[in-house]
Amino acid sequence: MSASPPIAALTGFLFMGERIGPAGLGGILLTMTGIGTVILSRSPDEKRVRFNRPGKGLLYAALGAIGQALGLTFSKLGMGTYNPFASTQIRLIAAFIGFTIIISLRSRWPEIGAALKDRAAMGQIFLGSVLGPFIGVNLVLVALQHTATGIVSSLSSTAPIMIIPVSILAFKEKVSLKEALGAVVAILGITLLFR
Repeated sequence: MSASPPIAALTGFLFMGERIGPAGLGGILLTMTGIGTVILSRSPDEKRVRFNRPGKGLLYAALGAIGQALGLTFSKLGMGTYNPFASTQIRLIAAFIGFTIIISLRSRWPEIGAALKDRAAMGQIFLGSVLGPFIGVNLVLVALQHTATGIVSSLSSTAPIMIIPVSILAFKEKVSLKEALGAVVAILGITLLFR
């Protein structure tokens, strides 16, 4: 997700002629630096920096970042002044059709049926769906109507930073000083985006 803002800024510039001022570009760079600090690590016995997550996962995440950036760009381009809530519904219908095709081609319907029987999981997924695809995506589309795609992408890519307090409080996970500093740097970058 930290790679998505510059891609979104570039595609916003190429497809819509959007320009971001020096403070905005600095904010995007600072936010990405903070997020990068959280996901990169260097072991004491090695002299090089490496990803602290598996390469295959990072590859898929990079493809997801490209998809997210292009999705924001084309959503803004297609939405224009159209209602963001209706635009979200169109996106969800397209996603439903896409997932139906993929699930059918991979013969995963029995797994879907089994998942639907787990009431506790379905309740949590429902809550996540209300907060994410319903409220979150709608607000992102509203934001796209009022500011540059790169800035919207940069702000929405801070989800890993927002998760840190939840992981501490709800899951009792330990957060390193480096991760906390990365979060602070990302937040400083966000403040530049509002100038």
